[in-house]
Amino acid sequence: MKKQMMLVTLVLALSANAGAAQTDKSAAPPLPMKPLAQQTQAALWASRVLTRVHYKAMPLDDAMSEKIFDRYFKSLDAEKLFFVQADIDRFAPLRTKLDDAIINEDLTSPFAIYNLYQQRFDERMAYARELLKTKFDFAADESYQIDREKAAWPKNDEEVRDLWRKRVKNDWLRLKLAGKEDKAIRETLDKRYESYTTRARKLNSEDVFQIFMNAYAMSIEPHTNYLGPRASDNFDIAMRLSLEGIGAVLQTRDEYTVVREVVPGSPAGLSGKLKVGDRIVGVGQGESGPITEVLGMRIDDVVQLIRGAKDSVVRLDILPADAGPDAKHVIVPLVRKKISMEEQAAKKSIIEVRDNGIKRRIGVIALPTFYQDFEARRRGDKDFKSATRDVSRLLAELKKDKVDNVLIDLRNNGGGSLNEAVELTGLFIDKGPVVMQRNAEGKVDVESDTNTGLAWDGPMGVLINRGSASASEIFAAAVQDYGRGVIIGEGSFGKGTVQTLFNLDRFGGSEKARFGELKMTIAQFFRINGGTTQLRGVTPDIKLPAMSDTENFGESSYDNALPWVAIKPAPYMPTGDLKDIVPLLDKKHEARVAKDKDFQYLLDDIALVVKQRKENQISLNETVRRKERDAQEARAKAREKRLIAQISNPADDLVVIPDPKDVLKGAKAANKTAKQIAAVKGALRTDDGLQGDERALSAELDAETAAKSAKDVLLNEAARILADEVALIKADTRLASKVLPYAADVKATPVAATAK
Repeated sequence: MKKQMMLVTLVLALSANAGAAQTDKSAAPPLPMKPLAQQTQAALWASRVLTRVHYKAMPLDDAMSEKIFDRYFKSLDAEKLFFVQADIDRFAPLRTKLDDAIINEDLTSPFAIYNLYQQRFDERMAYARELLKTKFDFAADESYQIDREKAAWPKNDEEVRDLWRKRVKNDWLRLKLAGKEDKAIRETLDKRYESYTTRARKLNSEDVFQIFMNAYAMSIEPHTNYLGPRASDNFDIAMRLSLEGIGAVLQTRDEYTVVREVVPGSPAGLSGKLKVGDRIVGVGQGESGPITEVLGMRIDDVVQLIRGAKDSVVRLDILPADAGPDAKHVIVPLVRKKISMEEQAAKKSIIEVRDNGIKRRIGVIALPTFYQDFEARRRGDKDFKSATRDVSRLLAELKKDKVDNVLIDLRNNGGGSLNEAVELTGLFIDKGPVVMQRNAEGKVDVESDTNTGLAWDGPMGVLINRGSASASEIFAAAVQDYGRGVIIGEGSFGKGTVQTLFNLDRFGGSEKARFGELKMTIAQFFRINGGTTQLRGVTPDIKLPAMSDTENFGESSYDNALPWVAIKPAPYMPTGDLKDIVPLLDKKHEARVAKDKDFQYLLDDIALVVKQRKENQISLNETVRRKERDAQEARAKAREKRLIAQISNPADDLVVIPDPKDVLKGAKAANKTAKQIAAVKGALRTDDGLQGDERALSAELDAETAAKSAKDVLLNEAARILADEVALIKADTRLASKVLPYAADVKATPVAATAK
């Protein structure tokens, strides 16, 4: 269900436009999906690469086939809501034959499995819609299992229908508790289930092939993936944070392609003719090419039509946001340009912490990913996009702002360029090793910062959580091993492997053949102290509450993750020693949060979520659910009252100062306060029973803004910890000499390179 329910938003355009067939909008069942010739060839070449070059190379044999079989069914039906045990048994003879399917270039069997999945999906949705014509007994004492990933397959149709009865009943009850009448509930859910079917039918053979190939790739190791041609293009965009297009973000709503966001300074933004909520119903190429209707088309097919080379023209047939379906259309011509995806770039802000009349300014740099435009760098482009370059620029600005400490916020930063992790570390150390890599042959290479000098020589900290992975862990581990800064947060993801992209098109034999790419694990990385972040991640010096479900999220949740190991450490010179100051900071932190109402609210929320995860059941009794909802609303109102009082009469010990470039020009203080209050109410809203695209677009955007604007309790506490650090080192020269290695006349002692 997850992939059908996922909100799809895509930033428009790359280069080289391509057409797309119009989607069949009829209610007839889709034709059975079949593999393409180039997909069977791509599968064979991928298997040859994976069995010979992978860090954990494994033969494609019957044992691997069994793993692929189980993972493929799980990929299609993770919550076990569509297939029944008889379906699994029906395909049991294929359990040891999927290796032969790949080697013999005959993918009929995995596509047959998918076709049955599509049939079952249609049947379940049809049954769900039939249930809407019945009446539910909300006085009955029964419950619905929230997470079914570890459950057994339903034994038969009777059991799976009962699962869907409870699922639909829960959907209905959520809307009923939100105050909706029966007629409105029935219409909302009928439209929702119809939408699920429509989206599922838009999947094509490339999607099916990619699901199957990922079942193979991830059966070897969790971070090995197959990227189809389109997925490969999108991955490249994500890494370089730039593309050539019109500068808009799109979303599907009621079969329309809707403008969700217009990027300032882009062709769409500068034209003044494209607005949030506008519906794109057609796309034309050049100044006079025919318009292709896109109503009902897959969002990525629409994106493909709008993609094009820089300085080329695309014409959009627009139905304005405030117009009815039969209103006059507007043709908007736009010239494609290079667009920077600034939302994913590094950003800075300042948090002023007040303590006994003294202000400490903490500079915060939020880094969502370790991005780099590899191609521009290879071309020798002096202005290529780079996370390190952006952070270096922001550090220079923070110096001018006279901050006392710097916090690098890597929460939910899943990694990116290994080279960027090394170079970013170099902004905070003078020179030296940062990370070690060991390949499949056992050869160990040391990646070092070779640039003399630092961009920031003052105290620093790094904020991490379970979503901080790979390159984030390399950076945080190096900062910790050098004693360069305080690591704050929860334990990181635990991904200690290195991936590279292997282009399969080289085996195509022609320019037209596109086989996609493998994102393949080729090495394991190790900290300079000899340990690895694999499985264990980076353990923070000062722990904040864990927000994540560690059982189901993180490297340790994978059944085939590589083990933790250690190797000989690199010869490196610690530049600081934080063992004396960390206990002092932790003591202050614990005393402060024990009295912090916002922090205690957060702990209550976490405890409630943990309880719900453990129980894994939700009551379908209306009386029970109303009690739970009333308690939720009471908690929300208490917090809302407190937060609004804080906004109206700020008496907090800190003030957040965003980067002026990120603040709307001309915003009045009164408006700002009103927006903050609206943000608090939006962030604390109770369950309305709706999904994202069922709300008005304006309401959904307001909710997202509210979530971003809401008080970040963990970030604020991290800033207070770093403010405490500043106070301590200013009061104690001995501590200062250890925390500020580049400002102190203290010689560090090299770590001996002895085997572990």
